[in-house]
Amino acid sequence: MRRLSALFRALHTLSNRPARQKAGVVGSRCGFCGTQSNKPQPRFGLLFDIDGVLVRGRMLIPAAQRAFQKLVDSQGQFVVPLVFVTNAGNCLRQTKADQLSHILGVPITQDQVIMSHSPLRMFKKFHEKCVLVSGQGPVLEIAHNVGFKNVVSIDMVRESFPLLDMVDHNRRPKLPSSSVVSLPEVEAVVLFGEPIRWETHLQLIIDVLLTNGNLSSPHHTHATPHLPLLACNMDLMWMAEANSPRFGHGTFLVCLENIYKKITGRDLKYEALMGKPSELTYHFAEFLIRSQAEQRQWKLPITSLYAIGDNLMTDIYGANMYNRFLEERVARKNPKAVAKVAAATGSSATVPREEELDSLWESELALPSATSCKSILVCTGVYNPNAAVPSDANSCIKETVFHGHRDFRFDPALVEPGHIVKDVAEAVDLIFEQEKFVPQ
Repeated sequence: MRRLSALFRALHTLSNRPARQKAGVVGSRCGFCGTQSNKPQPRFGLLFDIDGVLVRGRMLIPAAQRAFQKLVDSQGQFVVPLVFVTNAGNCLRQTKADQLSHILGVPITQDQVIMSHSPLRMFKKFHEKCVLVSGQGPVLEIAHNVGFKNVVSIDMVRESFPLLDMVDHNRRPKLPSSSVVSLPEVEAVVLFGEPIRWETHLQLIIDVLLTNGNLSSPHHTHATPHLPLLACNMDLMWMAEANSPRFGHGTFLVCLENIYKKITGRDLKYEALMGKPSELTYHFAEFLIRSQAEQRQWKLPITSLYAIGDNLMTDIYGANMYNRFLEERVARKNPKAVAKVAAATGSSATVPREEELDSLWESELALPSATSCKSILVCTGVYNPNAAVPSDANSCIKETVFHGHRDFRFDPALVEPGHIVKDVAEAVDLIFEQEKFVPQ
């Protein structure tokens, strides 16, 4: 990863040069069209990662305050539509919006926040099923908030089947016991984010998958396929206050996948993967950007998106993959283009199946108006710009350890940022320059 980041730093000048040459004037000579109040009207929207871009843990990155001073007018309104796209999944959107409002000192609504689990509201075919949820925080409330009606938590399973959780000797039942509370059979599993007690969650999730949701029965290691599994947040690591990145939900998924394969000899399959770099997340973000523009009565369509992040394998990979999708949006009419998107990532798990594509995107969110999604990498989080530049760039790419999810194939083109800047304030300046946008 250090070698790859060094390569991209070396490529920074080359990648920026053609991008600046291609930057066009949007709308009038000033790059925007005025509304009736003669204020500038943007034709672009911003997608902000949070950890490593705006904050590190609970600490505000100073550049974030400078950036948002440029994004808010004298009336306290944002001058461009924007959303905060985080792979965190341990709280409600409103809670995250309140946290951001407090930290940034500007009013943020829940409609400007996308958690890794936000796209789950589109998976309506599971909303009436009994689902087991894993994660931390108010997982039951989060599940109900995105549409699930019948929810079971890991704690509820543990209380009902106390003999299943045996790793921690201090938590084992002191006396022989049987099922305490009768739970309905689980029909699907939803993974919101990294849990607290990994051994308990790993054991009980495996139990549910190998018993087809009936925990009173023994494992059936040869049964296939297993129950539907939906996972949010694929970050292997994330940046907090520590000097080095910390384990993320992607690390938990690596453990789950390998345990399942070791026991059964088969790969764990996902019904869907959500959060960055999944295209579902970026399409949902584009929908919220478009909705904000409509609420502000900005008449011109939002044609460009800019995604600002600190992680090559999630923020940059996801933005570039969505940009590739936008370039191939003929997929709405040509099924072969859908196959191209899947082939680019190495797995159909990253994109809904063809027969589900229209029902998920067109019926829920409508087709995108954006024609591009440009990636900008900042140096305040996971990305480390301080490694030595390698002498052999091609060898560097081939030897890179891929930190993305198992179901996403490493593609060097998808992890090359459009621009590399010092921090989020420089990113906003660059975008305004690219768009020739001068807020009033």
